[in-house]
Amino acid sequence: MKRTIASIALPLALLCAGAFAQTAATPSAAAPAAAAPAASAAPAGPSKIGIINIQQAIALTNEGKRDIEGLEKKFDPKRQELQGLNKEVEDLKKQLDSQGSKLNEDARSNLVKSIESKQKTLQRQAEDAQNDYQGQQQELVNRIGTKLMEALDKYAKANGFSMIIDVSGPQNPILWAQPNVDVTQQVAAAYNATSPITAPAARPATASSNPKPAAPSASTPK
Repeated sequence: MKRTIASIALPLALLCAGAFAQTAATPSAAAPAAAAPAASAAPAGPSKIGIINIQQAIALTNEGKRDIEGLEKKFDPKRQELQGLNKEVEDLKKQLDSQGSKLNEDARSNLVKSIESKQKTLQRQAEDAQNDYQGQQQELVNRIGTKLMEALDKYAKANGFSMIIDVSGPQNPILWAQPNVDVTQQVAAAYNATSPITAPAARPATASSNPKPAAPSASTPK
């Protein structure tokens, strides 16, 4: 009986480095809930409104840069392991395509079983690694995001803002805004100004021959 290998979608975000940075630059999650300010008299004159991308601001802080880089380094060995296993699967598929018609039924069946087994192993390990990665990424976002909200509160009050809207989530679709109302860079700078953590040295970019999979989404602190 002739057997074929069905292609399966693998959650291989870990095959590409910089998953968090990609996520931070792409609006994908809700903003952390800020504590409700105490009631006060309405300010005179027009309201001053700003926007911020919380995820991007986290990635711009020195602490965020350091911890994101540390997370990427921590998962580099697992990423390389998954890349190696993925290459084994692809090589076996090529072998089946090129030699399958020349193999007897038993040899072909064994090759198909080997491919299926390695695919299952790859998917299981990739899912486990991605869940671990996302869990640690979430802890990072929660920890820094909570402190970033304090910096945002101080910055907004010091600069007379009546409201600052997070634009990192689809539930707040800002269709247009003047560039000068985006305070993402300023709030990250205000955070860095009170943090003892210095910016880490730039990490050299590494090219990957693998196609870029979808990056895992990161939600912001609750």
